[in-house]
Amino acid sequence: MALLYQAYQNHMDLTEPWRHGAAAAMRYLNLIPSGLSGRAMRRLSAALELISRSALTYARPAYGIDSVMVGNREIPVTEEVTFKTPFGSLLHFKKDGAPEQPRVLLVAPMSGHFATLLRGTVKTLLQDHDVYITDWHNPRDIPRHHGRFGLEDYTDHLITFLSQLGPRPHMVAICQPSVSALAATAVMCEDNHPSRPATLTLMAGPIDTRIQPTKVNEFAKSKPIDWFENNLIHYVPFQCRGAFRKVYPGFVQLTAFVSMNLERHVKQHMDLANHLAKGEVEKAETIKTFYDEYFAVMDLPAEFYIETVRDVFQEHLLPQGKLMHRGRPVDTKAVRRIGLMTVEGERDDICSIGQTLSAQDICTNVRAYRRVHHMQAGVGHYGVFSGKKWNNEIYPLLRDFVHVNS
Repeated sequence: MALLYQAYQNHMDLTEPWRHGAAAAMRYLNLIPSGLSGRAMRRLSAALELISRSALTYARPAYGIDSVMVGNREIPVTEEVTFKTPFGSLLHFKKDGAPEQPRVLLVAPMSGHFATLLRGTVKTLLQDHDVYITDWHNPRDIPRHHGRFGLEDYTDHLITFLSQLGPRPHMVAICQPSVSALAATAVMCEDNHPSRPATLTLMAGPIDTRIQPTKVNEFAKSKPIDWFENNLIHYVPFQCRGAFRKVYPGFVQLTAFVSMNLERHVKQHMDLANHLAKGEVEKAETIKTFYDEYFAVMDLPAEFYIETVRDVFQEHLLPQGKLMHRGRPVDTKAVRRIGLMTVEGERDDICSIGQTLSAQDICTNVRAYRRVHHMQAGVGHYGVFSGKKWNNEIYPLLRDFVHVNS
């Protein structure tokens, strides 16, 4: 098992000339005038494009947010790294000429994809907020001498990043990092830290996975932690800068995700081939854009993955008051003088209803008038933070909650 990642990388390297060749052949075919290219040629071009796209990428895609509407003005947006560690950057979406707005740290999950998965979330937040994001680096590109990165390190990064934002910023955590976001908030509140968040918003996060367990939760509890270490942890291939670092490979995570909805993904690629063959460019681009992001994967540090499975999904330490951070208990009763908002999706099959809401139960010293819970009807996991209902129904509630508590 330790050689699986190396074998996979060798295979990708050996087949890379085929993908390059297919891409080159496709470019030549596209030079043929449209009036001369028949149905067979279009189908050949479609097949070549599918071959050229038959690989994962380990490079972060661009956010591609060049401007945003603030009120009735279009404001240019530039990306600025304001703080950096070997494992992540604090990325600021700077808006020159925008009015002063609440500073928000958007906490992206470290779950096999890059933070760019939250591109739509960022663009929506930018309308009314000064947005920063946790832009995690791919462990396969981080040399081993930089050391380990576990669950406590993730929480430390949030505390450090919040400190860079100045007094009383706001924090919005999406999915998996909700546990670390709440832990960081508790530690900072207990220490009376000047940069403790003014509001904490947890969206579709696994605070207590004992509540209505999903298939993901059940799988995490179906095996002893040794099984995960022995079967899912691999060494980064020698071709990479992070050679021999232990990771949970992104391609393994993606394989698990794809297998959960295999028929849908097969159908999407058949539809893509048909759209390309028929010259339906706009429909094809919609599918390609989705899979460009979906097939951009990042590995997870082995320590972070194993500790998350054990502490969050198997032992449920946070809701039981047993989670430790740097030798001290994480006391959720210390969370006070902040606003707490929780958001869940009715059809979420990754983090079911009640799991995020439990944060309201364990943060007993947050005043009732500073609590908000919203269950969004008709959305699954990703619909909580992307898409029409996020933009039109969830975001207005979050925006008003942040502004009232600023």
